[in-house]
Amino acid sequence: MTTSKAPARPRRRAAVRAATTGEDAAEPIDGRSGMKESEAAALYRLMTWLSPSFPVGAFSYSSGIEWAVEAGDIVDAASLRDWLASMLADGPGFCDGVFLAHAHRAASSRDAAELRDVAELAAAFVPSRERQLETSAQGRAFIDIARAAWNCDGLESMISHCGGAVVYPVAVGLVSAAHAIPLAPTMHAFFHALTSNWISAGARLVPLGQTDSQRALALLEPVVVSTAKRALDVSLDDLGSATFRADLASMRHETQYTRLFRS
Repeated sequence: MTTSKAPARPRRRAAVRAATTGEDAAEPIDGRSGMKESEAAALYRLMTWLSPSFPVGAFSYSSGIEWAVEAGDIVDAASLRDWLASMLADGPGFCDGVFLAHAHRAASSRDAAELRDVAELAAAFVPSRERQLETSAQGRAFIDIARAAWNCDGLESMISHCGGAVVYPVAVGLVSAAHAIPLAPTMHAFFHALTSNWISAGARLVPLGQTDSQRALALLEPVVVSTAKRALDVSLDDLGSATFRADLASMRHETQYTRLFRS
């Protein structure tokens, strides 16, 4: 005796409808995991947007790490890890997280004035010309690709509210809010991408092997988690950086005799 399976077409149609309309499926996409179709779509987008292969040009920038290697501040996996821990917790990592959080909240609530203020402050809150180039170029690329491949209702008006250049963390916060992707996973995905890009630059410059690179990423996990939590909880008045050596590195990079990276 044989039994026939129910056709899968209705489920596929429901998945397509949920992905295109933003509807939250009543039934989980996988009964064992409990992940709903809208959650799966959000995860798919985050993994795509913050993948190293997403074409924002992150591979072109080292955020001053190239100068730090030449100066002897970074010589191995341990010193790279210490340098990045400071950049995450006390420097541009934390500040970018704060800007992402506030841009996401302003965009989610359709607060045009707040979104413009956050965008303007984030664009001004960089220590050097090369870091300004880095964050503005990546932000512009992220916005352009979102418009071309991941457009959605309300995205264009949110971008226009910024009134000018949209730096990278603001772009990520704005686009994820437009797609109704929750802030907390967006924040953690952003920090993972940021840390991975920095480690990738360090691995090429020191150089490091793949295993040492992954060890550094693993050991930075608690720093990423704690920094993300802080960035989610603070106001714009709590912004601040204490990574003076990293700021100097981003300034001195442009005068290096030979360079592999743009910052």
